[in-house]
Amino acid sequence: MRKTQQTGNARTSLRAPLYHRIYLILRQQILDGTYPYGAMLPGENDLSAQYNVSRITAQRALNELAADRLAERARGRGTFARPPEAMVPVEAKAEGLFENLLAMGLKTDARVLAFDYRTAPEDVRHHLGLPGKSEVQRAVRLRSQDGVPISYLTTWVPGDIGRTYSEAELGKEPLLALLQRADITVHSADQTITACLADADIAPLLETEVGAPLLRLSRIVRDRADRPVEWLIALYRPDRYQHRMRLELTRDSDGPALWAPVAAAE
Repeated sequence: MRKTQQTGNARTSLRAPLYHRIYLILRQQILDGTYPYGAMLPGENDLSAQYNVSRITAQRALNELAADRLAERARGRGTFARPPEAMVPVEAKAEGLFENLLAMGLKTDARVLAFDYRTAPEDVRHHLGLPGKSEVQRAVRLRSQDGVPISYLTTWVPGDIGRTYSEAELGKEPLLALLQRADITVHSADQTITACLADADIAPLLETEVGAPLLRLSRIVRDRADRPVEWLIALYRPDRYQHRMRLELTRDSDGPALWAPVAAAE
């Protein structure tokens, strides 16, 4: 089976078998509460008709759920949802962005998977506004809470800043704290949140399935002089991470009412 990867995301050309695709759909519906604890799942005949598959395929999907202890199969009665014990997801609020991200870093654990200095690739130079052949520091970390992985993080930092901290320090302290220690005054960020799928490399690290949905966050962090000081690509398990934003309705006499984020109090 051949896999094709694209740099900077978790896309994959792996094509999962039919039973596994049905398993992933039911698994997500159990985890998001569509089927709460004890709720009866669709039976083999219902799944066969709904997804236009054989009964054997539907049966295997339900058996996979039972094997992962997400469902209980009772002969003659049906299959019942068994969600795992409730997990409280980590929250990151848009208000007071940097303070909240720093706090999140302090209450989670990070394991450094890669740490090196290299010549910046073209896309990294573009995002950090660097000239050709500039050195950057690249780090890959796996962040966890209570032993459960939350996110897979790749950070790129200009070389002169990246030389101010070590691999060991990055494993113990949030990058924002290390930037502050280096007298970098973080002032603003441009952030984009999209979705992607876990590939065969990322899925085992995040303890999820190949093809499972992930949140993909891209952030360019700038200092007070508007210099980019970090480019972050973060892949989050959506069952372990929530991004919250408070909005208020603004009205313009010349246009429609629009939702706008509420600024944090000073």
